Amino acid sequence: MAAAVAVSLLVSPAAAQVSPEIEACRPAVTALLQEGLARGQAYDKLAALCRVAPHRLSGSPGAAAAVEWARQQMLADGLQNVRLVPCMVPHWERGQVAELRVVEPAEAAGERLSILALGGSIATPPGGQAAEVVQVRSWDELKQLDEQVRGKLVFYNRPMDPTLLDYGAAYGGAVDQRGQGAIEAARHGGVGAIVRSMTTRLDDFPHTGAMRYAADVPRVPAVAVSTLGAERLAALLGRGPVRVRLELDSRWLPDAPSASVVGEIEGREWPDEVIVLGGHLDAWDVGQGANDDGGGCCQALEALRLLLALDLKPRRTIRCVLFMNEENGGRGAEAYRDSVADALDRHVLAIESDGGVGTPRGFGAKATPEGLATLRAIASLLEPAACGEMRDGGGGADIDPLHAAGRVPVMSFRADGQHYFDLHHSERDTLETVWPREINLGAAAMAAMAYVVAELEQPLPRAPPDAAR
Repeated sequence: MAAAVAVSLLVSPAAAQVSPEIEACRPAVTALLQEGLARGQAYDKLAALCRVAPHRLSGSPGAAAAVEWARQQMLADGLQNVRLVPCMVPHWERGQVAELRVVEPAEAAGERLSILALGGSIATPPGGQAAEVVQVRSWDELKQLDEQVRGKLVFYNRPMDPTLLDYGAAYGGAVDQRGQGAIEAARHGGVGAIVRSMTTRLDDFPHTGAMRYAADVPRVPAVAVSTLGAERLAALLGRGPVRVRLELDSRWLPDAPSASVVGEIEGREWPDEVIVLGGHLDAWDVGQGANDDGGGCCQALEALRLLLALDLKPRRTIRCVLFMNEENGGRGAEAYRDSVADALDRHVLAIESDGGVGTPRGFGAKATPEGLATLRAIASLLEPAACGEMRDGGGGADIDPLHAAGRVPVMSFRADGQHYFDLHHSERDTLETVWPREINLGAAAMAAMAYVVAELEQPLPRAPPDAAR
């Protein structure tokens, strides 16, 4: 019985339901996969982006350099209608100082713990601020402490759950500390937030990321501490009171002009109907943003180049959109949505690659049951390359506004994510962590999915209104 179950799991039900229309695209899909593996350029593109603009936080000179690089790359690849979609973006700078040093107990005095300011944090007073540390692992614990938090730095030390099979779910179960930590600390009288980095790996590389403030409580500084730093701080607190000095010189500047970058291959029959492929061009100002999300951008770019290289002219337009400001605002996604407001009903599908560029596994989709069945059948054409999974549920921060506003079916490209959060938002996220074969195969899989959808006689059905909310 066990053997029979194992076999049933390996045989995709969609494989037996592939329509003649989809089956006719199998040679093109195979050719795209082989071309991507033999002569793919996604890795080369990423190497160039990491060299030209390794730090691409919105509003920065690096972000501006990335926009121009992307525009020039689209032109060099032969894309049509290359253009910018302007947007005003938040402009925050990390500064040069980020220090967390132990003051007490005496035996650990002067010890430095590795930190990064969380994106959007205010600075400390010049020279830093010294305060006692209070540790919490849940919001209920913080609420129970209440007045005991006043005047202290709140140390959020709830780890990502390593037992969860879905690494993304482990991230989702802990990242609220980063987003809300400063708000809730201030609400109880705390003077700052120290958040355990969002990774299960024990190392000394802190992970930054966006945090928020609320209008009804004071703004306090917030930092991420490395997981080894968190373990050390927890050990010190286990012995008695701990006092530290925190110093940051981060700052906010006025919103800055920027843009998302768009280029496309016009459809040969229905050019007004559009499939979007994209990623976000901005990245945090540590590491090189190779996995998050330079690689995703380069996969989307390369997908269109592969179609041109094989002279595969789709029936519908396939458009590459490299979105600005996903990390700390989403302004690029909003600007693109607004720019196509009159054409949302002609957006057939949007696919985003923003989950790393490891070994390709397949896709996740937010679509109607009928649409999901069609996408599963298309994905079955990718099974020979072991990247034909199709999960119910997908999308991305930059394309979800299209779904919400126009019920556009959305998909996320899915790569193996077992290492993603070990790299994400940290100095570890560099080109050296990307394998050329994996990123190139992922680009080819995206090209194949977009091409087959573009060839369908009937577009994918749109989600009912309630599903888009």
